[in-house]
Amino acid sequence: MTVTEAPTGPTTTTGRPWASEALHRADPQIADLLAAEAERRAETVQLLAGENLTSPAVLAALTGPLIDKYAEGYPGRRHHTGCALADAAELLAIDRARELFAAPHANVQPRSGTSAMLAAYAALLKPGDGVLAMSLEHGGHLSCGSRANFSGRWFAFTGYGVREEDGLIDLDQVRELARLQRPKAIVAGSISYPRHVDWAAFREIADEVDAYLIASVAQTTGLVAAGLAPSPVPYADVTVAATHKLLRGPRGGLLLCTAELAERIDRAVFPFSQGGAAMNEVAGKAVAFAEASTPAYRAYAARAVSGAQALAEGLAEAGLRPLTGGTDTHLVTADVSALGVTGAEAERRCAAAGLLLGKCALPYDPAPPSEASGIRLGTGTVTSQGMGEGELRRIAELIVEALSRPVTEGVRERVRSLAAAFAERR
Repeated sequence: MTVTEAPTGPTTTTGRPWASEALHRADPQIADLLAAEAERRAETVQLLAGENLTSPAVLAALTGPLIDKYAEGYPGRRHHTGCALADAAELLAIDRARELFAAPHANVQPRSGTSAMLAAYAALLKPGDGVLAMSLEHGGHLSCGSRANFSGRWFAFTGYGVREEDGLIDLDQVRELARLQRPKAIVAGSISYPRHVDWAAFREIADEVDAYLIASVAQTTGLVAAGLAPSPVPYADVTVAATHKLLRGPRGGLLLCTAELAERIDRAVFPFSQGGAAMNEVAGKAVAFAEASTPAYRAYAARAVSGAQALAEGLAEAGLRPLTGGTDTHLVTADVSALGVTGAEAERRCAAAGLLLGKCALPYDPAPPSEASGIRLGTGTVTSQGMGEGELRRIAELIVEALSRPVTEGVRERVRSLAAAFAERR
């Protein structure tokens, strides 16, 4: 490059790679969309349970030179040359995951929690095998038997649920169904269950019927890492986790398993269900695991839980019944029918006010799934921005106001003001 040529790299004075001069020159439309997305976030309160802000260090790893490194295979056994440094990054991620979760083996390559679940099934099951998992109506994930998903087409699922009187997992039903169905695997975990899971009880049931135990902790991976939720690793044959959500890492999956299943799990990820790993994501996961081992992260996770409890209490005081009466985690699931709205209408009204949350079907819900009676919220993002119990109680009041009457510019402006006060924090 001569001294008169303009640089073509991702130079920026803002510290945001997506705002670089190179992107604006190459594709102003995408640059404008990314700028609009940043503005949208700055004006709204993010309460979606599956979202969080990745840490600045993770973002730096994601945009580093490993972003375009092709490293198909595993460390020391790649299908391409030039992978020594990629190997080092992956081995760091593996070692840190094993130490963080006290796991005999870790696979850090899955691109999502669902792809990690696919690999877990592929390692343990054959098409047509029976699986016992939480029913979709009671909080099970699509990968736990939905006919729209590979799981419901390849395996024979039976669903267990929660007790109607208190919303807690019905372990007596789990045991009865396990004895009746004799499944090859039992999946413990949910996308909306706000309480801790009794892993020892599930292990006992699995042993009784000679089934594998798969722990699905995509929503609570960060709490397990912080020691604020019981770890399934000592009990489960395979643990399926996610590295985004509360963990604040890149979007991706993680598999933890016993030493005996290590080779089967690895082969189920590559070459069975994935090609080359996204090495920038692997590096980002390594950073996230290191950050999650610190006292600062543990304090963050504790604030996410206390904030969720304050949010649940605020909603309950207004008559919006929280599932199970509260929460042990960063998740809150609440029944909005007392205000005469469905979950879908609640989602729309809150979105109009700048409060982003999701509708959620409740156990024994009389409303159709497309409308539902509940909402699901998470405190990961707002806690990353610095909000605490006081702000979460205020948010509960704003939600109730948005659901009680047509959304006014007044409530929208109060939401915008709250969001703006914390928008630049990460």
